Amino acid sequence: MAKILVTGGAGFLGSHLITALLKTSCFEGELRKNLITPRSAQYDLTTEKGVYALYQETYPDIIIHLAAVVGGIGANRQHPGTFYYKNLIMGALMIDYARRGGHEKFVAIGTICSYPKFAPTPFREESLWDGYPEETNAPYGIAKKGMLVQLQAYRQEFGFNGIYLLPVNLYGPGDNFNPNSSHVIPALIKKCIEARESGAASITCWGTGSATREFLYVTDAADSIVAATRLYDGVEPVNIGSGSEISIFDLVHLIAKLTGFNGDIEWDPSQPDGQPRRLLDTSRAKKEFQWEATTKLKDGLRQTIDWYEMARQTNAASN
Repeated sequence: MAKILVTGGAGFLGSHLITALLKTSCFEGELRKNLITPRSAQYDLTTEKGVYALYQETYPDIIIHLAAVVGGIGANRQHPGTFYYKNLIMGALMIDYARRGGHEKFVAIGTICSYPKFAPTPFREESLWDGYPEETNAPYGIAKKGMLVQLQAYRQEFGFNGIYLLPVNLYGPGDNFNPNSSHVIPALIKKCIEARESGAASITCWGTGSATREFLYVTDAADSIVAATRLYDGVEPVNIGSGSEISIFDLVHLIAKLTGFNGDIEWDPSQPDGQPRRLLDTSRAKKEFQWEATTKLKDGLRQTIDWYEMARQTNAASN
């Protein structure tokens, strides 16, 4: 039975990935004993000491590297240096020490933010190097893309088996609803629910609403990682997405409707829209490891809103 290490296993995607791994027949049996989910307090993965200790104390066969410093547009604008350095050094050290230790396989999770700002849609993996990323999250996107370069170079020189997955924006139960670091869907859900409860006449959203985004339900993302870990050993990056696109304008109105907020929606064009469009071509994932997303956006939003409403009630009851 393979021993699997998941960095970031306590995070949003990580917690769903752990559940997906434990439910997958190919990893059943003794997996619970062989599934390693270290916490950031135990190992500082931005240091050689921390990475070396992690591998020496756990010695996994397969590494799934989810750990990252992430956030929405506001957090990326506020901490570009931190986002660049910590993500770059974590990826470089995790891959290098996995290669040195002769570990069987490395699964790196990249980001759609690595794509050029004006990449033709739908984004194809071949377009990844055709321009500079959107400025507000370029440091994060470039740092994560560094893992792809390293994995391909290590495969060429050392025969190291590393794969690279490119998920779109994720959402779902357990997401980060902190307004200082959350992404667009949890931020909008929180804003609409609080406006509904306070009786606010309106809410204000960043930008113009014209930008489009593709969103992937978190359990679909977890299933894609399990499938790729089992079935894919290729050198090329692989897009992971839902295959559908929605404007931020339409997304806000949909979330307002689902949360029961009936007030006005105003826009602040002094704030950035971010990348103009995001939509992935996911045909490679279907071809290489037979994976497709199954959760429709409206259904996923309902489940996310229900989870958040319940979590708020639970927190209020315990305080």
